[in-house]
Amino acid sequence: MSALPSSLPLQPPSRHGADLATGRRMAQGVRLLIRGNPEATPQQWDALGAALWRGDPQADAVVAWLHQVGMGVGRPLLERALERGLEAVPDAPAPLVDFIRYVETPPAWVDPAKLRDGARFIHRAGRFGMLVLRDAGLMAGYQAGAINQALVMTGALARGAQRRVAETTSWWVDATAEDGMSRFSPGFKNTLRVRVLHAIVRRSLLGRDSWDRNTLGTPLNQVDMQATYLGFSVVHLMALRVSGVLVSRRDAEGMMHLWRYIGWVMGVDESLLSDDEQEARVLIYQNIVSQAPPDDSSKALGRSLMDEPLGRHYRWLPGIQGRFNRARHLSVARLFVGSEGMKALGLPPTLPWYPALTLLPRLAWHTLGRIVPGVQQLQERYGRSRQAGYLPVLFGGHAPGVASAEAVSHSAHS
Repeated sequence: MSALPSSLPLQPPSRHGADLATGRRMAQGVRLLIRGNPEATPQQWDALGAALWRGDPQADAVVAWLHQVGMGVGRPLLERALERGLEAVPDAPAPLVDFIRYVETPPAWVDPAKLRDGARFIHRAGRFGMLVLRDAGLMAGYQAGAINQALVMTGALARGAQRRVAETTSWWVDATAEDGMSRFSPGFKNTLRVRVLHAIVRRSLLGRDSWDRNTLGTPLNQVDMQATYLGFSVVHLMALRVSGVLVSRRDAEGMMHLWRYIGWVMGVDESLLSDDEQEARVLIYQNIVSQAPPDDSSKALGRSLMDEPLGRHYRWLPGIQGRFNRARHLSVARLFVGSEGMKALGLPPTLPWYPALTLLPRLAWHTLGRIVPGVQQLQERYGRSRQAGYLPVLFGGHAPGVASAEAVSHSAHS
C-alpha cells in the first residue's frame, strides 16, 4: 500500500485546466451571477494546481494508524473516540488524539447563531431544496470527469446511485439539523466518519497501479473536496434563488457560515473556504474552470443518477411515482446544466418544465413567510419534517447511514 507523498511535485497534474473552453462553458451559469472579473490570478491558478496534490493530513494519519494496527483493533477505538470523546480511550495513539482534539476545537470564527440561521433556512427550503441540491449539485458535478474517477474505481457504479443518494441525504439531514454540528450530535459525528472514509478511499486508490497520479493528482484532493463543499453551499444557494426561493441576507450569511464550518470539519483547508456568498461564487467559478472536461464516466454516472428515482421505495403507485420523479429531476437538471450539459451527461433532451410550472407558487409560499408573522417558523417545521420524512422512501427497509458496510469494507481492503 502506497503512502501519501511526503513532498508535493512542482508541476500540477495534467488534468488542471485541461480544457479551459469546456470549463468556462460549464461555469457560464455561475459567471452570470458574479460581479466583476472572476478569472483566477496566476497565483490563484497555481495554488489550485498545487491543491490537487494535497489530501487531508490529519485524517490520512488516522487511516495510516488503522492500517498499522489493523481495522479490527483500530476501528472500535476510533468509534469510541467519535462517540464519547478521548476520555473513553485513555491510551489513544497520537494520530487519533491529534485528530479528535483538532476537530473538537472550533475555529474562532464559528458563530453558533449563524449556524442556526443557516439550518433554519435549509429547513424552510423543504423537499424542493433536496431536489435542487441533487440536480444542481450532484448531477451537474458529474460533468467534471476527473472528480468522477474515484467513484468509478471504488465500484460506485456497481453499487448503484440509489443507495449512494440515500446515504448522502441521510448525512445531509443530520448535518443540517439545528445544532446538528455540535460535538456529540449525529451530524458532527457522521461528518467525521465520512472524512475518515474518504481517507480510507484515498489510501486505497493511491495503492493501485491504475490510479494515474500524474494525470489525476491525489485522490479526493483539496480541489475536489472544495468543489463538493461549494456544491452544498453556494451552488445550492444560487440554485434556490434562481428557482424562486426568497433568500434574505441573514439566510445567505447563515447558510454560507454553516457550510464553511461543515467544510472545515470535513477536512477542507481553511484557505479554500468562505462564508461570503460573492467570494464563494468566484471560488466555484475558478474551481469549475480548472476541472477536466466530461468523459465516459460523466455519461455513466449521469445515466445511473437519472434512473435513481425508479429504485426508490414508494408506498403507493411506485411505477408512476418513479417515472414522474425521473422526469422531474431531468427537467431540473436541464435548468442548471443546459442542453450541452445534458449531452455531456448522456441525458435525453428535455425542457425545464417543472421549475417553470412551480416558480410562482413557490415564490408566493416564501413571500407569505416574509410578510405574515409566525409563518416562517411553521415553514421550518413543515419543511424539516418533509426532508427527514423522505428518508424511508430512499432507504426502504435499510437503516439510514452515511456509508454502507460494503463500501467501507471494499475501500479498506482493496
